[in-house]
Amino acid sequence: MNDVPPPAAFRQRATIVTLSRLAGVAPSTISRALKGDTRISAETRARIATLAQELGYTPNALARTLSSGRSGLIGLVLGPSTHPIYTEILHETVAQAGERGMRMLMIHAGAGPIEDKTAEALLQYKVDGCLITSAELSSRAAHICSANGVPVVMVNRVAREHSSAVACDNRAGGGELAALLIAHGHRRFGLVNTSNRTSTALEREQGFVEHLEKAGQKLMLRLDGQSTYDGGFEAGRQIVALPARRRPDAIFAVSDIIGMGVLDALRLGGVRVPQDISVVAFDDIPQAAWPIYDLTTVAQPLGAMVRRGLDLLAARMTDPGLPDETVTLRGKLIVRGSVRVIDRNSVPIA
Repeated sequence: MNDVPPPAAFRQRATIVTLSRLAGVAPSTISRALKGDTRISAETRARIATLAQELGYTPNALARTLSSGRSGLIGLVLGPSTHPIYTEILHETVAQAGERGMRMLMIHAGAGPIEDKTAEALLQYKVDGCLITSAELSSRAAHICSANGVPVVMVNRVAREHSSAVACDNRAGGGELAALLIAHGHRRFGLVNTSNRTSTALEREQGFVEHLEKAGQKLMLRLDGQSTYDGGFEAGRQIVALPARRRPDAIFAVSDIIGMGVLDALRLGGVRVPQDISVVAFDDIPQAAWPIYDLTTVAQPLGAMVRRGLDLLAARMTDPGLPDETVTLRGKLIVRGSVRVIDRNSVPIA
């Protein structure tokens, strides 16, 4: 009976000590052999590797953390799970981190500034660095990470406190959308922004408004889209409720998810897009290209943004003394069917 191995649920995990006892060598020899140390003979290394495979041995990450001071973990702070852009960023980050041999620890923070408890959680899990893709980094949270030697890189946000950042050129993208609408003959402009007034949303609005002003135009309407589809839908309903002559002939929603809500509300209210009102947005999430939306937008270079973010983070994990750095990448204007060309000779300006 004693020769029968215990059920898998009751077997102890194989350790360096277990391998050492069974192989009849010192624990240090086991450790060196598994690392491919050529000071250990090829025969011994092969014998230990076979034994480790048979027992299902895997390195103890906690022990490695305690001995080296590094966990090999990268924290990833994501925004609201209901927003498709963060799903896209998650997929891109996990794929690229995997190619580099990095392990990700996902922490969902939602919208708004990162709270102190989120920063403290990153330290409790002993992350070697952190990518923050949504929320603003508060002064207190930035200080907590900095004081504990955890480098932080913002992706999709411009850093304001003690960190590097990679972001799309939101101001330039907003300006491109304004230029497109003006070139297509629009003269009455509305903006649907967000209530939380993130740096991203503000930059997109500033770029759009600045280009209008340079062309001698201005906003006639500004509404709150609350960073959500529902917020965009409610803003669209408010536009529908306006008398036809007081409605904008073009709407800029600062994100695709808001723009999709605006578009649906307009059409359900009997306002045709783009025949009556053109709608443009920003991000180029996959749903923006669906035929039902066919949304003109500015595509963020997410793949390149994540790649540069991981580059910046890896460099600062190796050399914590590197200065903070901000990288801005240009987006790409994607023209689809949600914008019309107005013949100014036949359509009067109200």
